[in-house]
Amino acid sequence: MNITVVGMGYVGLANALLFAQNNKVTALEILEERVEMINNRVSPLEDKEMIEFFANKELDLTATSNAEEAYKDAEIIFVAAPTDYDDETNSFDTDALESVLTDIKKYASEVTVVLKSTVPIGYTKGVREEFGLDIIFSPEFLREGKALYDNLHPSRIIVSNESPNSQKAADLLKQGAVDADTNVLLMNNTEAEAVKLFSNTYLALRISYFNELDTYAEVKGLDTQQIIEGVGLDPRIGGHYNNPSFGYGGYCLPKDSKQLSANFKDIPNELMGAIVKSNDTRKDHIASEILKREPKVVGVYRLTMKSNSDNFRQSAILGIIERLTAENVEVVVYEPTIAGDSFEGMNVIKDFDEFSNKVDVIIANRESEELHSVSDKVYTRDVFNNN
Repeated sequence: MNITVVGMGYVGLANALLFAQNNKVTALEILEERVEMINNRVSPLEDKEMIEFFANKELDLTATSNAEEAYKDAEIIFVAAPTDYDDETNSFDTDALESVLTDIKKYASEVTVVLKSTVPIGYTKGVREEFGLDIIFSPEFLREGKALYDNLHPSRIIVSNESPNSQKAADLLKQGAVDADTNVLLMNNTEAEAVKLFSNTYLALRISYFNELDTYAEVKGLDTQQIIEGVGLDPRIGGHYNNPSFGYGGYCLPKDSKQLSANFKDIPNELMGAIVKSNDTRKDHIASEILKREPKVVGVYRLTMKSNSDNFRQSAILGIIERLTAENVEVVVYEPTIAGDSFEGMNVIKDFDEFSNKVDVIIANRESEELHSVSDKVYTRDVFNNN
């Protein structure tokens, strides 16, 4: 098929590569640098499987920044435009998504559109009526830095069932996957939207739970690892997704948990808003523990949330930095992925030895072998040394 994928972030690029194994794919991206890199078979994102695909796979994939060119031969369009959460409106900012739908209405009004962007519950039904397009929703369940892997080994494929082409969209998502026995669910648009937000908010809840367990252990002088290992041996809880951190962050969990909490505005609840609040409380605690050391200079080891990642959007460590600078603590950053020598007013140091010698405390959301030589300076809550 001729498939167009809009937006070459983690979600869009992971889908474009998945489809390009067996179909002709056009990738629409407004950043010319990414267009050039994709056409030169260089991954613009830090993702092991993406890098390997570009290096080793036969891919029928062409990138462009020209909307008319991208849409003219499309038989189906997958849209992965960004939808950041707006704290003033208590909703996702869907302007970029609606701009894409306006172009599709202009250039390809008869084509089925599959939304991979995360949206408020009830959104797809509204834009189907507003734009008069055949729009369906298919939530993504991709991890940062493992997006293509998760597309090749999907936990499940969910596509809303309002279109004659819903099954075709599901088949395309399954076609390029390695796992042939993946569960495929067709459901209503609004229920599919709810699955996405409830799934990510549960993950935020789980992170918050183990973070609060760790806060208790730290304050009481207990061994966090022993407690978590004992708790996790209950098969109903399990020993996964339980490594304490400075808080949940990244592309999805902060905005999705806030959006779901907002969707509960007129519905009885206690838990949804508490998940959002717990993340702020965790950052307050972490900052307080660092300040107890009375550092003159705090060094931030990597802004990214995870190892093998180049993304630090909504990273929890940014909230820690904000709290430290509010107390007039000087903060410097070691972050090799930043091109310049400053980030939001902080000095960026590229040489690790220079960085470690300059600071009194090094804060790291995740441990690294590089930190072992200065372990006496390191403050981290990473118990299991995994993401």
